[in-house]
Amino acid sequence: MNSSHRQAGCPDTTAPAGSRGIDDILEAARLRLHRLEPEAGHLAYRGGALLVDIRPAAQRAATGSIPGALVIERNVLEWRLDPRSSARLPVADRYDLPVVIFCQEGYTSSLAAAALQDLGLYLATDIAGGFAAWRLAGLPAFGPTDVYAHLTTAPPAIAGRAYT
Repeated sequence: MNSSHRQAGCPDTTAPAGSRGIDDILEAARLRLHRLEPEAGHLAYRGGALLVDIRPAAQRAATGSIPGALVIERNVLEWRLDPRSSARLPVADRYDLPVVIFCQEGYTSSLAAAALQDLGLYLATDIAGGFAAWRLAGLPAFGPTDVYAHLTTAPPAIAGRAYT
């Protein structure tokens, strides 16, 4: 689309050359992974794999958590697990570290595990179906807890209302 259309307020809906949609990116990531069903993920954890929950705190509070899982939110995952990073966790000291990532439903975790493989953590993978599938399989889990349980007063009733 030419610049006169953009200046006139018309959106550019043509995908740039060489770009890929998220479905293509996800498929390419998953082709690189040996994804684990929840039961296999549990066995890997019990066998010494690092089980990593990348979900945000509010999602963990609302849906529950897995006992023993290391919480590393997605926005800092690569820094915490890259053996080259000055911000890495002490456990991330080698490239053959077996890492099993999970998110809520198994989409973001696939992208995250592929990113860890890009860093050289060649054993990184994820749990197919994420925490939701883990729960459905009846594997050990805590919660959920009330997101507002730490408050001493009721949360503000703002859902569905515009701020004024």
